[in-house]
Amino acid sequence: MSRSLFQELFDPTKYNGAANMATKSEFLNELYKDNGLVKDEDTYELSFGKRSVTIITRTGIEKIQYHNNITVTFDVESVSPEFIVVKATAKKGDVSVQSYGEASPQNTQQKYPVAMAEKRALSRVILKITGFYKYGVFGEDESDDFKQGK
Repeated sequence: MSRSLFQELFDPTKYNGAANMATKSEFLNELYKDNGLVKDEDTYELSFGKRSVTIITRTGIEKIQYHNNITVTFDVESVSPEFIVVKATAKKGDVSVQSYGEASPQNTQQKYPVAMAEKRALSRVILKITGFYKYGVFGEDESDDFKQGK
């Protein structure tokens, strides 16, 4: 059984290495194929001036997590009326990464800041452990500015 480019790039033993680098376009094509993602449903392009950024929806993040057997645990680091911080730890095989999600009145309009912090932490660890950040791909939950239609 042959491995796809995405699977080769996502090989946890090569997570921190520069081996098997591909173009963003090649990587995204494999991402769609290997994770059952539907372009313009699970991802969209967002323009920032002359630059375009690929954004993965919440549903897309969940599909990537499921298709890659990534387990995620959460720890609440800080809760106050002004600021919430949730730490997420993602694990795939022997590789684990951590990242944080935060929510405050200054960075979200959501009425459920703990849930928002958790969503941000999940997006970040999934994108981090799969190597998407090196291709400039972000999760829509990471910033209110990333929401479609803004």
